[in-house]
Amino acid sequence: MSLSGKERRILAEIEQALEREDPELAKRVAAINKIESDGDIFPRAYGDRLRMWVLAHVWMIFTAGALLIVLLLLAVLTT
Repeated sequence: MSLSGKERRILAEIEQALEREDPELAKRVAAINKIESDGDIFPRAYGDRLRMWVLAHVWMIFTAGALLIVLLLLAVLTT
């Protein structure tokens, strides 16, 4: 959703007044606006979320895979 020129001007005036009143709050609002404009930390598409989860847990996946291979090898050798 884009803002009209008038809305952008009003928003800029509010931000300037906020900067004069409370610079710390203005910094926090600017940080929030930057995060919102850059996009979400976690992508919304299911495939992207799954890929992020896999990358974050890759060590656990490799450990489980190695354990599975060892158990299968042990089962084959003992029979």
